[in-house]
Amino acid sequence: MKVKILTDSASDLTEEIIREYDIDVLPMTIIKDDREYRDKIDISPKVIYDGMRNKEVFKTAQVTPIAFEEKFEEYAKQGIPVVYVGFSSELSATYQSSVIARDNVLIKYPDAKIEVVDTLAASGGFGLIVLEAAKFAKSGKDVGEILDRVELAKKSIDHIFTVDDIEYLYRGGRVSRTSAVLGGMLNIKPILEVKEGKLIPLEKIRGKNKVFTRMVELMEERSIDKDFTDATICITHGDDLEGAIKLKELIEERYNAKNFIINMIGATIGAHSGPGTLALFYPKIKL
Repeated sequence: MKVKILTDSASDLTEEIIREYDIDVLPMTIIKDDREYRDKIDISPKVIYDGMRNKEVFKTAQVTPIAFEEKFEEYAKQGIPVVYVGFSSELSATYQSSVIARDNVLIKYPDAKIEVVDTLAASGGFGLIVLEAAKFAKSGKDVGEILDRVELAKKSIDHIFTVDDIEYLYRGGRVSRTSAVLGGMLNIKPILEVKEGKLIPLEKIRGKNKVFTRMVELMEERSIDKDFTDATICITHGDDLEGAIKLKELIEERYNAKNFIINMIGATIGAHSGPGTLALFYPKIKL
């Protein structure tokens, strides 16, 4: 029986990909003024970014164990194997929720095939890993083959990103108050990476145009194969499609790349990184 791929909304996949590969997506929770919203169902990323520009504050919460239990039990009853490919455990408790739910459902359905994977990834990098799992599932691969593919993708996909306003990183505890103030005064744009599931500062660049150039250079410096001609490259943005397209064009010009996924960063991550964030995800090793 075909394996079902389950993920959460922090994977920032496009609706077209979700439909094409029949991926099941559990929404994260967004909180504003003590009211809860389901990410991309009850509230859109655009609403979040417009609100943040107006100084509104949004919080996020993980997918609950109950939500996972309901979903796992749904597939267990039908005898459908399911692999949950999840958001980094270093950035959210969602993966832990999936583990609790899996263990509870296996007590009731001991023969059920339920696997959960911590990608240690976020946004489009997370999405590219989910996409690899979904491609394998669609082609009829078994659970073991899908899990092996996910592990290979985890090692391959690189994450680098920048934010337009360093103040949001300060609020999230990623930089000091001094760095945030100086960054704003001097137009310093940080470049960060996701390493072992955590957000890690990489470089500081003055000026947005220089950031674009440096991100493109880093692709080559950080990659083993250095050939992006046929690679799938993902660019996600915090309501800055113009910036995403500019970054895409620079990559096309330098590397003759052809395959791009461009999507807005969802509320789960965008509520912490802010409007104007640009993130770039690509394979360091050919998949």
